[in-house]
Amino acid sequence: MRLKDKVALITGGARGIGKAIAFAYAKEGADIVVADVNLEEAEKTAKEIEGLGRKALALTMDVTDYTKVEEAVNKILDKFAKIDILVNNAGITKDNLLLRMSQLEWDAVLNVNLKGTFNCIRAVSRVMIKQRSGKIVSIASIIGLIGNPGQANYSASKAGIIALTKTAAKELASRNINVNAVAPGFIQTDMTAKLSEELKQKMLANIPLSKLGSADDVAAVCLFLASEDSSYITGQTIVVDGGMVMA
Repeated sequence: MRLKDKVALITGGARGIGKAIAFAYAKEGADIVVADVNLEEAEKTAKEIEGLGRKALALTMDVTDYTKVEEAVNKILDKFAKIDILVNNAGITKDNLLLRMSQLEWDAVLNVNLKGTFNCIRAVSRVMIKQRSGKIVSIASIIGLIGNPGQANYSASKAGIIALTKTAAKELASRNINVNAVAPGFIQTDMTAKLSEELKQKMLANIPLSKLGSADDVAAVCLFLASEDSSYITGQTIVVDGGMVMA
């Protein structure tokens, strides 16, 4: 098992991609901390993980508040005594055209997506530095690489995560901490399931593999980056998009 007895903190871990990552890690032997703003959903996911034979802890975490992040980290240490893996998955969208976007829409997305990632890296890296080991994986997006009309706030936040990943990787490398990012493309989610068939076909026309990705596709890459298989990889952003964006 690639993550035997590791402890993984996953923000936004109650549903979607975060939940898929939690299950992928648990199946490889990790104990999981499911951190989410929705405690009820987090507790449900934690119980499912326990059904796989692993320990799990559900926590309410507002990633925009550093004090609350620190409090959550202390609760994790009280239960598990360590944090081996951090996955920064918590994120939101509030789409609008640039000229119509309000300061509230801008601030809300940057606070959760980018500031939240910073807060979690800052708090957890303190633990990892003392351990002299750790794996940090942040969920970016291809929108942070190519931009997208109506998503100035989201694209800026995800581009910021990519830059933050590179800087954190350089600062933490001497402590044996790997810091990487994953940039998903169009992934099959509850949101994309509601799209019209016409819009789906337009999306697929831009994807060489001619299909949407799944949460499990993203989780598989996150598993690789959390394991020793990626011990010589840091500061990188791995794109999971069916070939839509090619450097």
